[in-house]
Amino acid sequence: MDSGIALVTGAAGGIGEEVVRTLAERGLTVAAVDRHAEVLGETVAKLRAEGLSVQAFACDVTVSAQVDSLVDTVERVLGPVQYLVNAAGVLRVGQAVSLSDDDWAATFAVNATGVFFVSRAVVARMVDRRSGAVVTVASNAAGTPRTGMAAYAASKAATAMFTKCLGLEVARYGIRCNVVAPGSTATPMLTSLWTDGGADGSGERGSIDGIADEFRVGIPLGKLARPRDVAQAVAFLLSDHASHITLHDLTVDGGAALGV
Repeated sequence: MDSGIALVTGAAGGIGEEVVRTLAERGLTVAAVDRHAEVLGETVAKLRAEGLSVQAFACDVTVSAQVDSLVDTVERVLGPVQYLVNAAGVLRVGQAVSLSDDDWAATFAVNATGVFFVSRAVVARMVDRRSGAVVTVASNAAGTPRTGMAAYAASKAATAMFTKCLGLEVARYGIRCNVVAPGSTATPMLTSLWTDGGADGSGERGSIDGIADEFRVGIPLGKLARPRDVAQAVAFLLSDHASHITLHDLTVDGGAALGV
């Protein structure tokens, strides 16, 4: 994987930004996609200053017409997309019985429907070319219940299964579709869950040690994942090293889900 075009959503920060960096460091030209145009521009400018081949494309993945236009533009400007990473995601927390209609709808719009829109637009073109690789960044919460995360966990379960069904349908065309499922990762999304802001370390310690009242075990490896840990897993599944792997769910959580 030393050349080619990759499209990465959720590229303005967190895991998405690190995926962009990792793929560009490996020689790919990366179309970095995010709806936050200003932040995306700053992120891409930083990466380009490091000599990496990255270009910004603002798009709201929850709007089908925008997504179709995005893919048309990326392929016209950069060339055929060979690699797709669905990393855009949002988190709305709250007890299931108190989630608002908007909490539920907004979570699924990005985490599930957005993955459908982007994958449909990109993979249809991959089918014509008889090659390609897709990785969707889901969550270990897709298979492990979490208190206060019903909408998030359900949306990630949906997008993981969508990706596998897609992969089953397009395997005959030489296209591989896999899932990476991170656990607690040192990103703003995680720190937003720390009610104390994590200033005294107790937020991080709760993630690592576990919280008995929430039926949540800790992280056996005793540390949070870093965005780079997740990005390296994504890069592996996109690469020729994983040429016979498809429909797979690779969990990157330090053992937090106990291998389930």
